[in-house]
Amino acid sequence: MPSLSLIIAIYNRKDELFELLTSLTKQTDKDFEIIIVDDGSMIDLRPTVAIFDETLQIQFFRKENTGPGLSRNYGARRAKNEWLVFVDSDVIVETDYIQNIKKNIEISDCDAFGGADKAHKGFNLMQKAISYSMTSVFTTGGIRGNKKSVSKFQPRSFNMGVRKAAFEKVGGFSEMRVGEDPDLSMTLWENGFKTAFFDDIGVYHKRRVDFGKFSKQVYQFGCARPILNQRHPEYVKLSFAFPTFFLLGYVMGFTEYFIFQKGLILGFYGLYTLLVFFHALYKTRNISIAAFAILSTYIQMFSYGYGFLKSWILLNIFRQRPEEAFPTHFHKS
Repeated sequence: MPSLSLIIAIYNRKDELFELLTSLTKQTDKDFEIIIVDDGSMIDLRPTVAIFDETLQIQFFRKENTGPGLSRNYGARRAKNEWLVFVDSDVIVETDYIQNIKKNIEISDCDAFGGADKAHKGFNLMQKAISYSMTSVFTTGGIRGNKKSVSKFQPRSFNMGVRKAAFEKVGGFSEMRVGEDPDLSMTLWENGFKTAFFDDIGVYHKRRVDFGKFSKQVYQFGCARPILNQRHPEYVKLSFAFPTFFLLGYVMGFTEYFIFQKGLILGFYGLYTLLVFFHALYKTRNISIAAFAILSTYIQMFSYGYGFLKSWILLNIFRQRPEEAFPTHFHKS
């Protein structure tokens, strides 16, 4: 039976940590260890962790702030088991999460895996709309919310497992603060390791609780993608630039309308908006979430698209080094 070490890198988020640990106390399979790495939080997380000392196998470490990737590496070095499972502190897992991970590992020829994220029934309307946008086939979500397995799936660190031996061979997460998880996935591929998607280990991912924070988050993701393209040119896809084309097309649509008094391009966006609304309505069965989903989808596409465009220009036209163009995206040793 595979042995698991669950690693949680956390910064502040005391209440969310309590919810995550509570969900882990309800696991049908209780044979796993938890390693919590406090990445220099401004509040004391130890009282929260102490509540679960009697019910969970927890190691708690506090260190200076270095960002999530290097904090996960810190935890991985202290893990005792064969497989490392990384989850974000703002997720909740179902009762069979650990059991299903072990079941899948036993029948899958993979060295790393990931699962989907979804909205919990207790999330507010905005969180559910954001969850839709981040998993929809009409955005950049794609496989993140789909129930199928692919051999070239890029696990994300909110719900990601890696064989410890493979993790150590590639050096773990890189110095990137943003985009460190797809960077690890592609590094694993380049070293001959296999990844897989497990459709029954989904987590409830809260993400950001307001549209302003969500916009900033996906903007950072957009900035990271051209950096990843430079680091891993073998895996560049035209689809990565889709949100930028979407943004530029929208600008062209307004230009066409105000200069030429035509709305052909904006008509496409009107159709797209209707598709998003009715698809979100079908998926969520809630008209309010569907309405919010239109807003969250446009925020996602515009913010990601602008971040991608800015990053691509700085890296490819002005020839700046990624560390120079986006210093906050990297940890300085």
